[in-house]
Amino acid sequence: MAMKEYVIHSFEELQDLVFEECFDTKTQRYRDNYVYRGLCDKDYELRSKLNRVCSHDLSLETSINRSFLKYGYTDVKDCSSFWQMLALGQHYGLPTRLLDWTYSPLVAAHFATEDIYKYDKDGVIYRIDMRAGRNRLPDCLKEELDISGAQSFTLSMLDAHAKDIDEFEALSTEPYFVFFEPASQTNRMTNQYALFSMTSDTRYSIQDLLSDDPLDTLTKIIIPKEVKLEIRDKLDYINISERLIYPGLDGICSWITRRYADLGHIYNKKR
Repeated sequence: MAMKEYVIHSFEELQDLVFEECFDTKTQRYRDNYVYRGLCDKDYELRSKLNRVCSHDLSLETSINRSFLKYGYTDVKDCSSFWQMLALGQHYGLPTRLLDWTYSPLVAAHFATEDIYKYDKDGVIYRIDMRAGRNRLPDCLKEELDISGAQSFTLSMLDAHAKDIDEFEALSTEPYFVFFEPASQTNRMTNQYALFSMTSDTRYSIQDLLSDDPLDTLTKIIIPKEVKLEIRDKLDYINISERLIYPGLDGICSWITRRYADLGHIYNKKR
């Protein structure tokens, strides 16, 4: 399936696109079923860090998770759910099968524009309808969502059917994926308005599993390099920056570094 692509040319055009057709006439509120993932290079695919780091041997996932639990025990011992532990590891850079998403298109735009060394590359925001791929879910998971009226799983909903990766994979012989929301164990998870996707078979990406879905369930919003800095600066003015996304001194220092970098003379020369 070729993904539908949009190219935006300004911050205002980005906002118009993500809020287009989001008005719910039933509730008279702006609501949709989309989540977003921002990347600094439009050529980056929807591949988990596990797949990027361990493409030579995906079975290393078991050793990675075991080592994280062993050596990070002090910090993860209070996690009551395996999935919460996995989400925590993902937030701190552990190679997992999880992919980060956010409910906020502007948070996704932050991730697409934060790297000062990638301003010579077009950025991208992936947008996916959370109802996509639902027909692939095992019956028990599909029923769980139907009963709750939800599009994503909570930890307790996921735990009720699979306590760990082995049980999650065993729910179906066919590959599928889910979205789940971790508990807000860190300010980063809260501020990033975060949730995760996870495939039952690490050999398949979400893109692979959506090959039979309609064209508009997964789309790419391209941010050309010519407007990256404009969008970046406007995000700062509405407080979507490292100070919010990464609370603490590391986020403050990253924000200061980027804010005072001599980017304008390089990337805004035509203005």
